[in-house]
Amino acid sequence: MINNPLSIAPMMDRTDRHYRYFMRQISRRTLLYTEMITSQAIIHGDRSKLLDFSPEEKPLVLQIGGDNPTLLAECAKIGADWGYDAINLNIGCPSPRVQSGNFGACLMTQPEVVAAAVEAMKQEVDIPVTVKHRIGVDECDRYEDMVNFVRIVRDAGCNNFTVHARKAWLQGLSPKENRNVPTLRYEDVYRLKEDFPNLFIEINGGITNFQQVNTHLKFVDGVMVGRAAYDRPYIFATVDRDIYGEDTTPKTRHQIVEAMLPYIEHWTSKGTRLNSISRHMLQLFAEQPGTKAWKRYISQNSYLPGANASTISAALAEVV
Repeated sequence: MINNPLSIAPMMDRTDRHYRYFMRQISRRTLLYTEMITSQAIIHGDRSKLLDFSPEEKPLVLQIGGDNPTLLAECAKIGADWGYDAINLNIGCPSPRVQSGNFGACLMTQPEVVAAAVEAMKQEVDIPVTVKHRIGVDECDRYEDMVNFVRIVRDAGCNNFTVHARKAWLQGLSPKENRNVPTLRYEDVYRLKEDFPNLFIEINGGITNFQQVNTHLKFVDGVMVGRAAYDRPYIFATVDRDIYGEDTTPKTRHQIVEAMLPYIEHWTSKGTRLNSISRHMLQLFAEQPGTKAWKRYISQNSYLPGANASTISAALAEVV
């Protein structure tokens, strides 16, 4: 199992390697995830572009989407060989593109398929295979339906479940609406932990501050934070001390920026555009004096030819 009490959710177009490295300057211990990568992309795509990461990003989980046990097992083996600490199967994404490929949240109604995938993956790797799922989907949203799903997948060898505490509507709601509209049912996740005390149960959905994190940790084993980790990344500055008990002094926001400068210089010198890194740093000063000047300077200058670490240093000088 991955017995980590705090993680940052996999988020498309957000949790890429540059964001993850940035977050490592804020918290060394929080569990990080890749964006969801489909099994087809891993098998047929540019693996280095999709899978490479910096050693500093660990502990790090590769999240995969798919429904073919053979292909998923091959991807799990590739991920393990690449150095990931665990493989996570996405059974939560409600997007039409994912549905058309018969994976993501629609697989909640096909627990036997998920179980076969988990079993095949576990036969190929020694690292943990975990599942992230919803509390339900469409009309299959009774607590008993979720218990049936978890029991079948558990019996295939999965011991770690991340539960997004909203059900997914596959018809009539967009992926964005599915993050907000269905009612959060935290009590169902707490109850799941009571009914499966030997499983690692992590809760996800609508969690925006660490008062909520600490409340959830009274009932479940782990908490996964999503959009708040991107929109206000500095809320993670104290977690190594407060969640993990380390005797550490949190970095200031200025120290975090300074720690990023060698990384930025390395990548921009190799041809990476500054904005592909700096876009993840825009919210570092959220709710602080100077945040508008910080964001304005980066937004206006990070796209320019030759933009590099000195551009970020200049942006930092704009912060009061």
